[in-house]
Amino acid sequence: MLRIAIYPNFQKKRALPCAQEVCTRLHALGAEVWMDTGLTEEFAGMDFIRYDAFPTLVQRMDIVIAIGGDGTMLRCAKAMLGSRAVLLGINTGTLGFMAGLEPGELNLLERLFRGEYYLSQRILIDGALECGSEVTHFTALNDIAVSGVYGKVFDFSVFSDDHMIGRYRADGMVCSTPTGSTAYALSAGGPLMEPELSLIEITLICPHSLFNRPLLLSADRTVTIRHAADDSRDIILSADGERPVPFPPDAQLTIRRSESMVSIIHLHSGSFYDAVSRKLMQSIKGFGE
Repeated sequence: MLRIAIYPNFQKKRALPCAQEVCTRLHALGAEVWMDTGLTEEFAGMDFIRYDAFPTLVQRMDIVIAIGGDGTMLRCAKAMLGSRAVLLGINTGTLGFMAGLEPGELNLLERLFRGEYYLSQRILIDGALECGSEVTHFTALNDIAVSGVYGKVFDFSVFSDDHMIGRYRADGMVCSTPTGSTAYALSAGGPLMEPELSLIEITLICPHSLFNRPLLLSADRTVTIRHAADDSRDIILSADGERPVPFPPDAQLTIRRSESMVSIIHLHSGSFYDAVSRKLMQSIKGFGE
């Protein structure tokens, strides 16, 4: 019997009815359905659902289904680290590039029980902000971004292992995984990467130069960033778009591949290329197609 946990984001207005239908379908298919203890009210009457604190229950799951947008999947993926569970996303947000299903495709959930899916193995990156003896740690599935507040231009240096890549003047930089190449890094002018690659992408944000281009590094490299801004309140960093923290002028940020990985379920063949065509090419192809 499959053990499946549901991780819904009720800030997305379609998430609750979608989650209720998912639970009903999974139960009918013979799954053991689990959810966080804080969600009992929304699923009152569904007596087959079992509850526990999510950090505890996820350690016993086979599959976790995140229902929401890409941000929901990012938060869920990081909450799953250290477990053997694999992740499926159902998009009730706007773009939902990472999701494997849309709400109108819930009939495909039966493929989970027949093993008719493939797993996309994704790397994560770990960041360490070192300021004197104090170290703050971050983990990201998409990216870690350093930027100036209100578009402030500042000077910074970037190193690969012990080798300087360059000194730059820009609004900031995005250090992303292949998964994150379709997110902030893409908007900053970076290339698309197949999500299963083991690379780290460095993309400058609005560089004050005619010649700077994105750079791809082996995931085995360690990236180090130092900046020369005078006021730490003006420079911030954020992992996967979460609450930013100050980046003091006497600190340095090191980024390297995480020891953890995330396995994302796809129920369609060619899901990455389909998503690129359907979701990233809309401004060219037209929203009505």
